[in-house]
Amino acid sequence: MNDSFELFFMRTDNHRSPNPNKFHDMRNICFCFQVHQPLRLRRYRFFDIGNDHYYYDDYTNESVMRKVVAKSYLPTNELLLKLIHKHKGKFKVSFSISGVALEQFRLYAPEVLESFQQLAQTGQVEFLAETWAHSLVALKDPNEFKRQVELHANNIEELFGQKPTAFRNTEMIYSDLLGEMVASMGYKVMLTEGAKHILGWKSPNYLYCNAINPRLKVLLRNYVLSDDIAFRFSNQNWSQWPLTADKYVDWLNQIDGKDEVVNLFMDYETFGEHQWRETGIFDFLGALPGAVLKKSNFQFATPSEIADKLQPVSPIHVPNPISWADEERDLTAWLGNEMQQEAFNKMYALLPKVNKCQDPKLMKDWLYLQTSDHLYYMCTKYFSDGAVHSYFNPYETPYEAFINYMNALSDFSIRIHAAVPENNQDVELANLSTLLEKKDEKIMKLEAELKKMREKKSKPAAKAEKSNV
Repeated sequence: MNDSFELFFMRTDNHRSPNPNKFHDMRNICFCFQVHQPLRLRRYRFFDIGNDHYYYDDYTNESVMRKVVAKSYLPTNELLLKLIHKHKGKFKVSFSISGVALEQFRLYAPEVLESFQQLAQTGQVEFLAETWAHSLVALKDPNEFKRQVELHANNIEELFGQKPTAFRNTEMIYSDLLGEMVASMGYKVMLTEGAKHILGWKSPNYLYCNAINPRLKVLLRNYVLSDDIAFRFSNQNWSQWPLTADKYVDWLNQIDGKDEVVNLFMDYETFGEHQWRETGIFDFLGALPGAVLKKSNFQFATPSEIADKLQPVSPIHVPNPISWADEERDLTAWLGNEMQQEAFNKMYALLPKVNKCQDPKLMKDWLYLQTSDHLYYMCTKYFSDGAVHSYFNPYETPYEAFINYMNALSDFSIRIHAAVPENNQDVELANLSTLLEKKDEKIMKLEAELKKMREKKSKPAAKAEKSNV
């Protein structure tokens, strides 16, 4: 089934016109935005291993953040704040902001953090929990997963005054077992992809529950209606271009009248960065809430509100992990080749040592190195989704991304083994590392002294030259 036929099928069959007699019940739209920016690594060479323990490209990270802040985050936050005030409690959105993004807001754009806090103060915005590092740790270790989620939830509560009750895993990765882990941590609702291969004939426009622990409610992304905004909005070859708020509401009204909730989940960078201002994306967003509230029986609600007001129609069975990435909606964007798998496994092989580490610098590097983007850059999928992967990739080739990451990971490995020695070899490594650090300190001290001596020597010579003149 090709894409155009599939879209037609989903709008004319699964989203067929409702029976007017069923139009009295209010239905729900859940808007949720992912906000994430990784800390990109600098070009970390083989000869840096053991000598230089700083891995990050500060210039690129700050440049990218400031660009996205100016084009997307600040203008969209400003628009959402106006819309919330304009519609007086009837317009609501939710955010899943990674800890790595929050950290960079503090460093490079505190005004963005303040604008998100202004949104939080309206009471119409929900902030979701996720893994602090935007990592794939849920696939490896339940305890480390729980630690990262708690770290992120505490961060959200500290910044926005909300204790999260809804959860969105990194890149919407979900399975029955992952959902059970999230339920055991006390969350009441989790978001994931309405993937065709798990839904079959079912609609994504209902509330479901976890197949193992039914107490966890599950919201499924309507990927057709989400991607109409996130990916197709500016495509002039699209049969539905240009997309207007009224046209979009017409599509919402064509959804079966029994369907209860439409989940629109997308990257926040959709507004202004992926879809530039010149495309009319901000005009569309500005007009959409009013058109929805005036011309449909839909209302806006946050994930936790939907979990409270609706009953699940059935469990959703997801034996193998799914995500919202690429056509396959699986994990191949991050773990689809041998390079990615080797990097992933070598990183988490260090976890027993990390669990014993007390060094805050090492623990912060541990979080940054887990960010899923590092694995995403190693992806070798160059077919249907190749353009998407290359758009986000700072490396020329996946191989270059792999070598760079493994060099940084090798240095981190040396440091963690030195910090937590368990045998004679580790003790020797720790001693060697200490000796090297002391040697470097001594060299720097001697260089500073030499510089002072040269400056002192040059001053009398300069005075003598002036007196001769």
